[in-house]
This record gives sequence, structure tokens and C-alpha cells, in this order.
Amino acid sequence: MKNKRREQAVKPVANSDQFSLSIIPQGKTRPEIKAREQIIKGFYAKWISENPSKSVWNHSLRAEIKIKGLSYNETVEHAARSYESTIAVFQLTDILSKAVKESSNPKKQNDKNQKSFSRIVIMRYKHIRLVVGFQKSKGEYVQYSISALPTGENKK
Repeated sequence: MKNKRREQAVKPVANSDQFSLSIIPQGKTRPEIKAREQIIKGFYAKWISENPSKSVWNHSLRAEIKIKGLSYNETVEHAARSYESTIAVFQLTDILSKAVKESSNPKKQNDKNQKSFSRIVIMRYKHIRLVVGFQKSKGEYVQYSISALPTGENKK
């Protein structure tokens, strides 16, 4: 019975381009997190098929923000940990285009996932934090992660 409920949680709604919010698990159990990971993977696959350039122009940076394998992996791993962050991922195009730069920081020296970046840019769109890495060698901004902000930080 558990597996049947999990399978239902990752299926898109018939005749819909989006997943029904009511079928996204809201809990913190391992099976619920795994189900949200599958939902995010499915969303990214669909988004990439609809956006073959894998990039969106950001008005604040005045540059394209690219989606790469690291973008996908970090977002699947981190956004799936919370229901709110999973929901935030569904606004990917708006987040990438409308997020506003809040700060630019050096990369974390001991973080292997940030190794290819010269700096990390923290951005915000509504109640969502977008972390973008800048690859100086290529002159590219790359989406690093997306997460919903805790309720107390939703001031903008």
C-alpha cells in the first residue's frame, strides 16, 4: 500500500502541464523526500525540453543564467527536503528572470560543488532564494540552488 501511495505522489495530473499541489507529499519522512525528488526531476526534464537553450535572461544581473547538471543535482537534493522549496521550483522561469541580486560572496573554499565558481551570488524572488555561481573562465552565471525562505525572512 505504501508503494502505491508513493507512485501516486509523483504522477502529473492528467491534461495538465503542472503537478497537482495536493499530490506532493508534505512530510519529512524519507519516502516523502524521495517522492519530492522524483517530482523535481520530472519538472526539470519537462522544463529543459521546453527550454533547449537551458538559460533565461535575468534583468538584475543583465546576463543569462544557465541550467547545468550541477543546477539540477543541487536543486533536487536540497529543494526536495522541504515541501515549500519543492513548490518554489515550479516557478523556475520566473525565478531565473526576475530574481534580484542581494549579495555577491566568495565561494566556499571546501565545497567541491562550488569549485568551478569564482563567486556566489545570492538573489531573491518573492519568498524564494536563488543561489547562482559565476564561472569566470566562461563568463557564465549558473543556477546553483533554489529554496523557499523561512517565513520570518519573507520581507520582500
